[in-house]
Amino acid sequence: MSAGGGRAFAWQVFPPMPTCRVYGTVAHQDGHLLVLGGCGRAGLPLDTAETLDMASHTWLALAPLPTARAGAAAVALGKQVLVVGGVDEVQSPVAAVEAFLMDEGRWERRATLPQAAMGVATVERDGMVYALGGMGPDTAPQAQVCVYEPRRDCWLSLPSMPTPCYGASTFLHGNKIYVLGGRQGKLPVTAFEAFDLEARTWTRHPSLPSRRAFAGCAMAEGSVFSLGGLQQPGPHNFYSRPHFVNTVEMFDLEHGSWTKLPRSLRMRDKRADFVVGSLGGHIVAIGGLGNQPCPLGSVESFSLARRRWEALPAMPTARCSCSSLQAGPRLFVIGGVAQGPSQAVEALCLRDGV
Repeated sequence: MSAGGGRAFAWQVFPPMPTCRVYGTVAHQDGHLLVLGGCGRAGLPLDTAETLDMASHTWLALAPLPTARAGAAAVALGKQVLVVGGVDEVQSPVAAVEAFLMDEGRWERRATLPQAAMGVATVERDGMVYALGGMGPDTAPQAQVCVYEPRRDCWLSLPSMPTPCYGASTFLHGNKIYVLGGRQGKLPVTAFEAFDLEARTWTRHPSLPSRRAFAGCAMAEGSVFSLGGLQQPGPHNFYSRPHFVNTVEMFDLEHGSWTKLPRSLRMRDKRADFVVGSLGGHIVAIGGLGNQPCPLGSVESFSLARRRWEALPAMPTARCSCSSLQAGPRLFVIGGVAQGPSQAVEALCLRDGV
């Protein structure tokens, strides 16, 4: 159902996290929001684990992570939450995989990744966890793809990605995992590739039309959107610097091609390092960094039905580098950076009856 205009959306403010953090790992399980690890005020990875009961709006401290880490991936598997990879207290990628057992309130170690990695992308399907890419201890981007089988507690190797990268955006659509963008060192990747889970083969799709770092990506109604970011200068443009853009590029999965939307359909604000999601027939862009000296609080949405951008209610707490998670009609924006690591937990929601 398509929601109508900015009035269809509102912010719900939850009690702040007991621990401020950026690059925290988040998961949703049975009415609880889990926030795991991340970096605190000292800039070092945390072992802190906390959960928010979304019904009572109360926080509870959980048993600490066995391995302090930031920037890990997390997947909810039944009554447990699996935490994969990340970076440790000495800034090295980790191979450790750990599971939090919700009913028992404790952690268990699981089979480690075949290679230590940070910036791993994970996707769950039918109780199996797929891990794609990452950056290894040698700082080189990885092409590894593997699948975790919980019953056997083991990782099995799958065909490697055509383009090694870390920090990519991944989307599950039908029987395919789509992998978009990411990074190789300091350079943004433009590759767009799909892994067929049944045939176990990769397909290369046309690359992103423009090279942008810290762009936002989302999938909705058979299209993939790449928004904003820091535009990188061309290889022969020695005098240009990276600059914030409001670019909107859309890939139609049925027709297999990218469209760069005209200026009239670009985002209202130039931004990078922001939260993107899909709610009620809208692609929403939240916060981030722009040309202002502090993080943005502005929020906007692209109506898929009306084909236009609309202003939405501003963030209660302006931030960038936030963790995010979508749970039903709510898009949670968690932690990040305001003037320093933030404790804020807020959710953009569809109003009742929309």
